[in-house]
Amino acid sequence: MSDQPRVEIYTKEDCPYCEKAKDLFDSKGVEYETYNVTGDDDRFEEMVERADGRKTAPEVFIDDELIGGWDDTSALDETGELDEKLGIESETDDAEHRTLIIAGTGIAGLTAAIYAGRSNNEPLVIEGDEPGGQLTLTTDVANYPGFPDGIGGPELVNRMKEQAKQFGAELKNGIIESVDDSSRPFRVELTNGDVYTADAVIAASGASARTLDIPGEDELMGYGLSTCATCDGAFFRGEDMLVVGGGDAAMEEATFLTKFADTVYLVHRREEFRAEDYWVDRVREKVEAGEIEIMKNTELTEIHGSQEEGVDHVTLVENDKGHPTDRLDDPETEEFDFDVGAVFFAIGHTPNTDYLEATGVQMDDEGYLKTTGGDGGGQTETHVPGIFGAGDVVDYHYQQAVTAAGMGSKAALDADEYLEDLERADSSAEEAEPAAADD
Repeated sequence: MSDQPRVEIYTKEDCPYCEKAKDLFDSKGVEYETYNVTGDDDRFEEMVERADGRKTAPEVFIDDELIGGWDDTSALDETGELDEKLGIESETDDAEHRTLIIAGTGIAGLTAAIYAGRSNNEPLVIEGDEPGGQLTLTTDVANYPGFPDGIGGPELVNRMKEQAKQFGAELKNGIIESVDDSSRPFRVELTNGDVYTADAVIAASGASARTLDIPGEDELMGYGLSTCATCDGAFFRGEDMLVVGGGDAAMEEATFLTKFADTVYLVHRREEFRAEDYWVDRVREKVEAGEIEIMKNTELTEIHGSQEEGVDHVTLVENDKGHPTDRLDDPETEEFDFDVGAVFFAIGHTPNTDYLEATGVQMDDEGYLKTTGGDGGGQTETHVPGIFGAGDVVDYHYQQAVTAAGMGSKAALDADEYLEDLERADSSAEEAEPAAADD
């Protein structure tokens, strides 16, 4: 592409969002330059200056224009504006038909792709706005079977991608905007305007990190506030850091951040943690070592700072009865300011199911898909024949890589059985058609 604009990406080591940005431009066949800021103070200061003070990676530039981080870049890709900036003409072809479309490239989606590929269903896998899913944010996966020494989340995901491709799966960067189940085949529209039809769909689109919707959150996201410790922790080396949450993710993030922080403060709104004993024990070890301090029955209500200077301090409320924001009128509720240099949210996830809202697929109040479950086959079937659910988009309880993989394999097997039944029904209809014509 001789007239291609100049694309520059500032990256850091062990940065899953940096890999997602590079994968996006790779998928478009666009060349780019990368600058690794890890351990390079001059490059880091250059990035901060060019990125209007942002201290997170990646930072993307096209012809010296600041595009932003992964969220900004993927948002432009959704609307088609990124292609315009890159000089890529949008496709105007009619809808392309696929036997099976899989939404998501997390562990569930990729396992489904492997199984579906082996069944000769040639799945098209749509990566979504978080390619690789939540596991790409985990640097050390120690409990996935077959890896006694552990494995990095991004490495495991990349291996599974290659395995899926080996069996005939095609991976496409994009985000599904809607699925139309009013007729068959299903009509699947992407946010960039691409349209497909499909005989079956597996929803394995995972869940996205939640935020608190508090003052300072929008202004400081990416300027000292983050939802990914592995991505951004190293940028705040030597600072006091605050992690919000009480589950496995919060414990893991707090433990990871001790590599960089002066002290990590773990803020949880209740007395008891939801995390499994393994993570609680690891955090207690860090507490005994003086690296982590736990602040129970405490909530974050405001983040203070500026985009130029980053996070300066936060406002917290505390009440020994727990859930202090529900007890603001209680005289025993204490509000106080607390000095930290970075804040990380680890407070759970919201299932990515918006694209199915106009279908007959049933969901619970949180947006998790309802599936048949039970014994025997068809456990991943939704209330719409031909649409199946797998992984964190269904599972709000276990949310483990290995359970997502198991559900992904079930979804692919259920989809294969459905497609075989569909093929038999079509064959029977074709055989019966001449007889009907003679009547």
